[in-house]
Amino acid sequence: MKGRQQSLARFERQQSGSDLSVLTDAERDVYRAIDDGEYGPREYADETDRAPGTVGNLLRRARDKLDGGGGS
Repeated sequence: MKGRQQSLARFERQQSGSDLSVLTDAERDVYRAIDDGEYGPREYADETDRAPGTVGNLLRRARDKLDGGGGS
């Protein structure tokens, strides 16, 4: 997804009260930190001593699960 589509998807998730319990602890932490705008992916990776690719993968899986894609 790009720009406006991501913003719309995020807005819809927030409005629907997405059930974050379907996420792993790591996915939930990354999702909250980045989608709530507290951090960017690289900043969060640095802050948590994770590789940027790991943070990106966790975020993608979280979004997939919350968007109904089922994740991996």
